[in-house]
Amino acid sequence: MEVMENKKGIFSKIRFKERIKYLLNDRIAVAVFILMFIKDQLFINVLQSSKASKLTTHIDMYAVLNSYVYILFTIIIISLTFLLKKRAHLWSLVILNILFSILIIGDLWCYRGFSAFLSLHTLSETGNLNNVSEGIMSLARPVDIFFVIDNIFVIIAAIRMSKRYQAMEKFKGTAGILFVVPFILILFFHVVFDFHGNGYEGPMLFKTQWIPFSTMRNLSPIGYHVYDASMFIEDNMPYSLSKKDKNEIRNWLAYKNENLPDNQYKGIFKGKNLIIIQVESLENFILNHSYNGQEITPNLNKLLKNSIYFSNYNEQVYDGTSSDSDLMTNASVYPIRRGSTFFRFPNNKYNTLARLFKKENYTTRAFHADYGYYWNVENALTNFGFDKFRGMETYPKKDVYMMGLTDKSFLTQTAGMVMKTPQPFYSFQVTTTSHMPFKMRKDMKTMKIPADFGKTYMGRYYQSFHYADAQIGNFINILNKNGLLKNTVVAIYGDHTSLHKYYGDEITKMRPYKKWWDNGYRIPLILYSKGMKPEQVKTIGGQIDIMPTLCYTFGIDSKEYENTTMGRNLLNTKKSFALLANGTILGADKLSKKDIEHIKQSFDVADKIIRTDYFYHINLH
Repeated sequence: MEVMENKKGIFSKIRFKERIKYLLNDRIAVAVFILMFIKDQLFINVLQSSKASKLTTHIDMYAVLNSYVYILFTIIIISLTFLLKKRAHLWSLVILNILFSILIIGDLWCYRGFSAFLSLHTLSETGNLNNVSEGIMSLARPVDIFFVIDNIFVIIAAIRMSKRYQAMEKFKGTAGILFVVPFILILFFHVVFDFHGNGYEGPMLFKTQWIPFSTMRNLSPIGYHVYDASMFIEDNMPYSLSKKDKNEIRNWLAYKNENLPDNQYKGIFKGKNLIIIQVESLENFILNHSYNGQEITPNLNKLLKNSIYFSNYNEQVYDGTSSDSDLMTNASVYPIRRGSTFFRFPNNKYNTLARLFKKENYTTRAFHADYGYYWNVENALTNFGFDKFRGMETYPKKDVYMMGLTDKSFLTQTAGMVMKTPQPFYSFQVTTTSHMPFKMRKDMKTMKIPADFGKTYMGRYYQSFHYADAQIGNFINILNKNGLLKNTVVAIYGDHTSLHKYYGDEITKMRPYKKWWDNGYRIPLILYSKGMKPEQVKTIGGQIDIMPTLCYTFGIDSKEYENTTMGRNLLNTKKSFALLANGTILGADKLSKKDIEHIKQSFDVADKIIRTDYFYHINLH
């Protein structure tokens, strides 16, 4: 009996050694494994540079220490190629490496644009790529070559080794072992790290982190997308709020309300018409600045002389980009964390500006320069309670450029429609011409800019907004000539940053660099009313705050909206902060620990509100 056991043990050792030798002899598999791991580490490194645009000398020790997770996920995905035999196995490895490179590049481009990564939600919304292919390609950077060039060598090696793989026999059970062992280990680490009580601050794996980069760094690109797939499935399952969740939402909203005494801004615009112009990609830094003696935005600068100007107003959009701006402006709810809110939950009903103004007997209209199906805005805004929505497809005269109607065509025609709208009214208008990468037709270029500077993103940005500014000025003049402006408030802001958002790394390389180009995440918010004395408000805020701010100035009772909005009134607050989409809290140094903890719950609370249509069922139904 003892002899048999020894023989069995010897046999097991032999089989183990043979299997190791078999795997090491699979040179393409070994090469692909090493290359994928290297690309993992390079990817994390690049993410930490400005706009994820270059390799850095920084060594992320957390990523190094977490390498075992990267290795395990890489082995699991490579194990699937061992289900195939000979050349099929060989070429599946080649294809796997190519697909991994594509995934890495996609994540990089997505992160540069949105501070997030590819997800099944965003991939299901590819209809939004209409006419923006050039803009997407502009997110490419030279460093991207490091993630694709290895494929050339792998393909050459595969061609040369093709005959060798044709003669290579399959080692039974290899795929199963390579899949099961790492899977069990990952499951073990998941149990060890992810199931702790409150207050645990150690490593985590399958947990959505405060910043998307942290989730990616914890899990590796493969692990991140496995997790994303599981979340996609979970997100499409029925979801209901527990009693604890409902209390959490109510307590969050109650803490947010500051309950301060009214001040001089209460009702200053009461009874006036409201026009909101959401300007594509308008950033704060270009206001009141010139180039070679030419004001970049002369009309906006003129409006500032009769406006309340919020100079520390910040973008907070996420995966839904411009549509997230529509959401926060009209409903004061943070966008959902995975996918576009308007695509996933277009039928939600919120306590919106349109609904509140209709209670004040206002006529409400929404106008978009693009098609109504783009980002699903027609469906979503209709459910916001607007009396009528008009997209590009309904405009009789169509001068189309890039994503939609030119600003000239859109704003001129919209001015005519606005003047026919019964008063008082609320009109929400969205432009598109100044979209990245800021290329303009010859007839739109009205600034005198040297050819070399005109080819830069900064030069193109100047040109785009000199044009957009002229069309806004023309729109204002039409209203003024027809006597409508004296009883109308015009709110103007950018839907999000763009020059610094997408090309910040390129801007910092420009010489000579102008200090006034610094912008951060700021977009201007201008509340213009003819004859008003100018005022600048330096309170830090964001897009989530415009709705309660407007409601306050238009004299709407705070009880009508304070428990259905996540923003605060920037004209009556003791807190100066903004929560950015990447999790950064601007102004955190002036906040209490309790305030910061409350702010950190914002995205989770918003997800619960949106996924369950909370405001409709609790407050509006």
